Amino acid sequence: MRYFLGIELGSTRIKAVAVDADARPVAQGSHTWENQLVDGLWTYSLDEVWTGVQDAVSRLADDVGAQGSDVLSQVAGIGVSAMMHGYLPFDASGHQLAGFRTWRNTNTGAASEALSQALGCTIPLRWSIAHLYQAVLDDEAHIPQIAHLTTLAGYVHWRLTGERVLGVGDASGMFPIDSATCDWDERALSTAQRLFDVRSAGIDVRSVLPRVLVAGQSAGTLTEEGARLLDPSGRIRPGTPCCPPEGDAGTGMVATNAVAPRTGNVSAGTSIFAMVTLERPLPHQHPEIDLVTTPAGAPVAMVHCNNGASEIDAWARVFGQFADRAGFGLCEGQVFGTLFKAALDGEPDGGGLLAYNYLAGEPITGQEQGRPLVVRTPDSRLTLPNLARTLIMSAFATLSLGMRMLTDEGVHVDEMRAQGGIFATPGVAQRLLAAALGVPVAVAATASEGGAWGMAVLAAYAVDPHGLSLADFLAQVVFAHERVTAVGPDPDDALGFGAFLDAYRRGLAIQRVAVTQL
Repeated sequence: MRYFLGIELGSTRIKAVAVDADARPVAQGSHTWENQLVDGLWTYSLDEVWTGVQDAVSRLADDVGAQGSDVLSQVAGIGVSAMMHGYLPFDASGHQLAGFRTWRNTNTGAASEALSQALGCTIPLRWSIAHLYQAVLDDEAHIPQIAHLTTLAGYVHWRLTGERVLGVGDASGMFPIDSATCDWDERALSTAQRLFDVRSAGIDVRSVLPRVLVAGQSAGTLTEEGARLLDPSGRIRPGTPCCPPEGDAGTGMVATNAVAPRTGNVSAGTSIFAMVTLERPLPHQHPEIDLVTTPAGAPVAMVHCNNGASEIDAWARVFGQFADRAGFGLCEGQVFGTLFKAALDGEPDGGGLLAYNYLAGEPITGQEQGRPLVVRTPDSRLTLPNLARTLIMSAFATLSLGMRMLTDEGVHVDEMRAQGGIFATPGVAQRLLAAALGVPVAVAATASEGGAWGMAVLAAYAVDPHGLSLADFLAQVVFAHERVTAVGPDPDDALGFGAFLDAYRRGLAIQRVAVTQL
C-alpha cells in the first residue's frame, strides 16, 4: 500500500492526516497549541512547531496502530501546509532573525498603505512583504542580515527538505503573483525594489523570496535530518517525495473541490475567510479583498477576516463549565451540539441581540484592535436560542460585508463549499452561512478533515497526477463519489440576518469606544 501524509499547522491545532491512493483518510493525529502575545505581537515559538508536528505524527501512528497497520513506513508522498502570510526572516546561515509574526498582527499599516499605493494593488496588513517593509520603516536592527524570508509552511518544508520553495497559493500571500507565469509579478518586484532602495535597506526583494512552484511539481525529497525531525521513531524514510508547501487557504480550496472558476469556499476556524476562483479580473481595487491564487495558480479573490469562531468556543467553554457544576458533565461535542441546535430555535434576527467576535483587529471593518462584546437593549429577548444564533451570525457578519463587495463587482458563485469545525453540527452554521452570503452552501462528508486532508491530496497529486489538471484530478479522482449536503438561503433566515447585519454595521462604533475604554 502507498499512503500520503498531509500536515497542517493551523492557528489552534497542528494536524496530520494520512490518506490512501484514493485519497480516503486512514488515520489522523493532532496537537493543540496557541499563539502568544509577546511584546505586542502575536507569535508562536518555532521550537513548539517541531514539538507539535512530532506529536501529531506520533498520534497518527497510534491511530493507525490501533488498526494493526504501520502507515508511516509506507508513506509515498508528503505535503506541509500552514497559516498563510506573516514574517519569518533568516540570515545566510539559516538563523532566525526575529520572532515569527503571524497573520494576526496589524502593526503594518504604514507599509501596507505605501506598498498598495505604489504597486497599484491591495497589499493587506498581514502579507509578508508588508511585514518586511514595516520592519524597514521601523529601522529594525536585523534588516541588513536578511537572506531569506518565508512563511510557516515554507519554513517547515525547508527544514524537512533543504529546499527554499513555496507553493504558488501560499506565495500569493507573501507578494503579488502573475497568474500568467505562476511566478512573482515582475512589475511589482521592480516597483517594490525601488521603495526598498529609497530606504537604503540593502534588501534584494527577489533574492529573499522563495522559489515559486505549482501543484503537481516536485519540491524535493525528505532529507535524513528532515525525516528525524518529522518522525524521531525512524519509520518515515529519507528520500520520500514532497510536494510544494501550501497555505491554509489553498488546502481549503482543495479540500472543498473549489479550484475551478465560479466555485468558492469558506474556511472557518480562529479566522474565517472565503475564496472565490475568478472568471476574469476584478474591475476595481478593494483594500478589503486580497487577490491570491489557487495551488495551480488561477486567480482568486479572498475575503479574509481575522476573527472567526474563537468567541463561540469561549462561550461553549462557559456552558460546559456550568454543566459540570450542575452535575451533568458533557463532552465538548455535546456542548457544541446543544448550543448549535438551540440556535435553530432562535428568532431570525437573534432577538435583537448584538455580538462582536473581535478578539483581534479587523481590517475589513477598520478595527485596529478587538474587544469581544455581547450587547442588548432592554427590550431584546435574551434566551439561549437567541444568544446561540447571534454568536454564529456574528462569526459570519464581517465575511458577509466583504463578500457583498464581490457581488457588487459582478462576481458570480454557483455554490460555496464550507469546511471547519463550526460546520460539524449538521444544518446549523451551514444554514446561517447561506443566509449571510445569499448563495447555496455545501458541506461534504470530508469537510471536517480540513486542510491537512487537502494537503495530503496535493501530495498524492504530485506523485501521481493521472495526467490531469488539478481541477480535473479533484473532480474525477478525489471527489468523483463525494457525499455533499447543500442548503440554499431560507427567506426568513436571510431577512433576519439582514436585520442583524444592519445593527452590526451601526454598532461598530461601540467596538471603537470599547477599544479606547477597555
